[in-house]
Amino acid sequence: MPPAFVHRITKYDPADRDEHGSYQGPEEAVSDHGPVEAAYLEAISAFAEAAGIDRLEIREPSVAGRVHLGAQPAVEGHGLGGLFPADLAGYHDGAEVSLAVALELIRVMLREQGAWCRLETGDVFAVHVGWDQYVYVSSDQPCTDAVARTRELGLFAEPLAASPYAAEPEVKEAAYEGFWASVRTELAARRGLLLEETVIVNATRWHRLTTENLNSVRAGLGPRALLTVWPDLQLDVGAVLTSLPSEWHIEFVWEAKDGTIRNVVVDETEYQELAALVADARAARALPLYADERSPLLQAVLPDSDGVLRARW
Repeated sequence: MPPAFVHRITKYDPADRDEHGSYQGPEEAVSDHGPVEAAYLEAISAFAEAAGIDRLEIREPSVAGRVHLGAQPAVEGHGLGGLFPADLAGYHDGAEVSLAVALELIRVMLREQGAWCRLETGDVFAVHVGWDQYVYVSSDQPCTDAVARTRELGLFAEPLAASPYAAEPEVKEAAYEGFWASVRTELAARRGLLLEETVIVNATRWHRLTTENLNSVRAGLGPRALLTVWPDLQLDVGAVLTSLPSEWHIEFVWEAKDGTIRNVVVDETEYQELAALVADARAARALPLYADERSPLLQAVLPDSDGVLRARW
């Protein structure tokens, strides 16, 4: 169950909202990278202190994809430089961070630099950053002093029934031994498979599976990864290119000359550039981009080391 007490923290005076709740005042919907942003972080810190929280879990992490929808441009490294290594190790679902690091992640999200995640402590506390400088803080405590402190900081703490960014997980199969047995069966029949490993949304890793490398690939998978199994890449790259749909976006996956597997999302206006990009590709496959069109062979989510499935894909 989500925490019972939810407040929307903003710089927007409720008196400047119309009858539909839309803000009509002078405040801009971007971070000032200055005193107002600092006030947000101090207010969130006050709520965490009132709830007795000094560590939070990263949930459902993502980075900017091909299309960045924020009002401010994404930055190199998604704003995570200095918080995590270049390979983003430690930035995954279930990773526990200090309140100080959590506040820096909130700063990154307020600035719309590219990374986004939920920050939660079980059913006790949560911080969700939305669009346009809206922050939702949920607690199992009323946090009356924190509400007062937020007002002192010049911000507004409005009670809500629930955070609009509360997780709505889909039911996914856990990658127990039965899943891996199915992978082995497919491998025996097909001799090769393509594995899509998603630990961070928009930062997918790809693996070509064989009976020989399955165990080593499996050992290197990231925590709580969403695993999607597709037919293997096709050796006739030219045939894949000529069979691309005449419209809509597709995800093109290919093995480069150096053996790395890469992907790009393109539409029909970019096929000529795509052909040049993959001119030296060893193998390739085009995958549908939209969820209702994607029909993988298998899909499952890695459970934690104790066998419990906690990821909310």
